[in-house]
Amino acid sequence: MQQWMLEQVLGVEPASEDEKPKPRRTQADKWALNFTAAQQFYEREGHLRVPRKHVETIVDRDGDGSRKERGVKLGAWIGNQRSRAATLSLERMEQLSAIGMRWA
Repeated sequence: MQQWMLEQVLGVEPASEDEKPKPRRTQADKWALNFTAAQQFYEREGHLRVPRKHVETIVDRDGDGSRKERGVKLGAWIGNQRSRAATLSLERMEQLSAIGMRWA
């Protein structure tokens, strides 16, 4: 009923695909994006001693599949992972350890 009133009475039409908001990233998506940045840094530098203010630029795919350069605050993220080591899952700790994460 409301949709009919919006369309017929007010002349409001449904949003087109390009007008709809992009889907939000889940926490798992965000972690994966940061981990990708950490892998890229490790492959280039050979270590994960990332300066706190370092921003790593990676090429990412948006929800619609388009490629986009994205700056990841990798230094802050690495520091946060170290400080949260006690609450990280074993799988995530192993992933980070595999690319040279020093926990202390």
